[in-house]
Amino acid sequence: MNRGYGFIHEKLEIKILILFILRRIMEPISFDELIKLAMCDGGINYFDFVECVADLTETEHLENKDDKYSITEKGARNGETTENSLPYSVRMHAENATFAYRSRQDRNAMINTSHTIDQDGNYTVVLSMTDGISEVVSIELFVVSEQQAMSLEKGFRKNAENIYNRLVKMILE
Repeated sequence: MNRGYGFIHEKLEIKILILFILRRIMEPISFDELIKLAMCDGGINYFDFVECVADLTETEHLENKDDKYSITEKGARNGETTENSLPYSVRMHAENATFAYRSRQDRNAMINTSHTIDQDGNYTVVLSMTDGISEVVSIELFVVSEQQAMSLEKGFRKNAENIYNRLVKMILE
């Protein structure tokens, strides 16, 4: 068997790592995102990982709804009991990866974009940002094409904080 260079090689260790990650995410996550977070150790084999996710789902440690995985109460309980068996460096890598993931998810949840088309074929783009409690800024723009609307949405999602700061600075000057 060809082993990678990481600390995790056995299927039980992979399962513990998966539970470790999902205990920190606490929301449904796609398989692709889960595997990105779990590949923090070079010893994990993709095929073993797929099998471990299937096993954990079958034993009701994980739940799969709409192609998103979440940890069950049973999984959280067993994960909490076993996670200290993971090597410290693996736990720290996984902890950092899940923190970064949660930060991206939190930021994305605070930025909203949408567009509509009126009967004349003109588009209205609404770009807004919240602080988690209330709306901080909302901008409504009229544009002539869906491509332009989508470009504005993409740009706002990427630069919302900078746009807000520049807007406030410009208004105050």
